[in-house]
Amino acid sequence: MKNIFGLVLAAPLALVLSAGGAAHAQQNATTFFVTSAGSGKGADLGGLDGADKHCQSLAQAVGAGSKTWRAYLSTQGSGAVHAKDRIGKGPWQNSKGVVVAKSVEDLHGASNNLTKQTAITEKGDVVNGRGDQPNMHDILTGSQPDGTAFTGADDRTCGNWTKNGAEGAVMVGHHDRMGLNDEPPAKSWNSSHPSRGGCSQDALKGTGGAGLFYCFAAN
Repeated sequence: MKNIFGLVLAAPLALVLSAGGAAHAQQNATTFFVTSAGSGKGADLGGLDGADKHCQSLAQAVGAGSKTWRAYLSTQGSGAVHAKDRIGKGPWQNSKGVVVAKSVEDLHGASNNLTKQTAITEKGDVVNGRGDQPNMHDILTGSQPDGTAFTGADDRTCGNWTKNGAEGAVMVGHHDRMGLNDEPPAKSWNSSHPSRGGCSQDALKGTGGAGLFYCFAAN
C-alpha cells in the first residue's frame, strides 16, 4: 500500500514540477519585451540608469532577471548614447519564443519581425494599438530610424529622460506599425513622430502613448 500510494502521488508531482520547469525555462528565454508599465512620470525615467533598472525589475518579476537588460533609448548632447549600441548583438525573442530580430542590422532593417502581435510585454500581453481604447502605441525611443541619437538643438529625449513637465519633447515609435497615413515615418517602430505638449504623462497620452519603452537583453 505504501509503495502504491507513493507511485500514485509521485506521478502528479513530477508532472507539476515538469510543467513549472518548462514555464520557467520559457520565461528565461525572453530577450525582448515592451514594458507593461512606464515610470508613471511621463518621460522622466530617471535617466538611462533608471530606465535600465525598470527593465531589469520587470524581467526579474517574470523569471528573466538573470540577463542584463537595457532600455532601447538614445540620449543627446555631449556624450550622446545611441540606442542601437546598448542592446547587445541579438537575436532577440519575445516571451512566446517568437524571434523579432536576428541582429542589430536586422532590427533596423525592413525584414524585422516587430509588430503589434510580437512586440508584447514581459508578461506576454499585447499592447493596445491604433484603434484600441486607450491607444498606447507610442513607444519612447528618442532615436532616429537607424537607432542613433538625434543631433541639433531640438529636444527628442525629454532632457535625456529626466523631464515630465510642459517643456521638451520625445521621439516615439509605433509598435503596431500603424499611423495616420501609409508614409514610412508613421509606420516606424522606433522613430515615428515627436510628442506634443511636453513630457508629462498626460502629454504622452495625448498622442497615443503611456510612457512605455522597449527592453532588450544585452547578453
